[in-house]
Amino acid sequence: MISIIIPFYNEKESIPLLLEEIKKVKKNITDEIEVILVDDGSIDSYRLTVNSDQEKNHNQIKLIRHRKRFGKGRALQTGLDQSKGEIIVFMDADLQDDPADLTKFIEKINSGYDLVNGVRNERRDSIIVKIYSRIANWFLKTVLHSPYSDINCGYKVFRKEVLKEIVFYANNFRFFPLAVFLQGYKVAEININNRQRKFGASKFGTGKLFVGIFDTLTAYFIFRFSESPLHFFGPIGGIIFGSGFVISFYLVFERVFFNQLLYRRPMFQIGILLIIVGIQIIMTGMIGELIVYLNKEKKISADRKTD
Repeated sequence: MISIIIPFYNEKESIPLLLEEIKKVKKNITDEIEVILVDDGSIDSYRLTVNSDQEKNHNQIKLIRHRKRFGKGRALQTGLDQSKGEIIVFMDADLQDDPADLTKFIEKINSGYDLVNGVRNERRDSIIVKIYSRIANWFLKTVLHSPYSDINCGYKVFRKEVLKEIVFYANNFRFFPLAVFLQGYKVAEININNRQRKFGASKFGTGKLFVGIFDTLTAYFIFRFSESPLHFFGPIGGIIFGSGFVISFYLVFERVFFNQLLYRRPMFQIGILLIIVGIQIIMTGMIGELIVYLNKEKKISADRKTD
């Protein structure tokens, strides 16, 4: 079975058209398909329309509602929790993703890939969104060797079995494909038809731009240092500790050989403070290393019991 998860917020004009397009595509796909609509707290009175669709296709369309708006990541997580398919499809509700491309995704998955990500070669987005996306993709390619040209594309298909080893991080869902790649799964990209939004305005504003920037930095930290936190905290703590040590040593040297009074030198207190802070940061990294080690030992023990 294929589960198509469509999160939406205030898309009352788009959803009926999208469902009709998906209905046409079903004829070209042999697998059974379920459509999971996740209403992320919409306030545009779309509920009656979806309910009528549900009554006609109660075995094929599910509607799940959030009481308030939690964000796209939570909506996708809700859809995953309710999905029954072995193959999962993420698709946006604004009609920019073309359901006709679904056959290409499925063909790629059936050829042995675990995740297939869409690439919007002709994006129908604002210049700000395009610039941010290019910078984010370049950054991830450079520092984490990401194989993706358009990791922020919402249109993607993957095997549900990858979730056995990878936690879907709702607050950082954009980088789920990168986690799949770094875990050793086989991934690919295909070009998709990115259409112009027909109704309403994009939900991507300045606030989400800054969130996206912080999400990119979070992804870098998680994927780069999750296995070795001391590699992150160690250099930072070492630099701070070293600076404090040099300052304190110099002032003590002046006190011993030139009789300079330390209580008149506020830099001495700053030096001591830097030493303490540096040690604390290094210890944070060491505690992180211990947690990683214990988690690995716990997993190994669980695997042995299973065997």
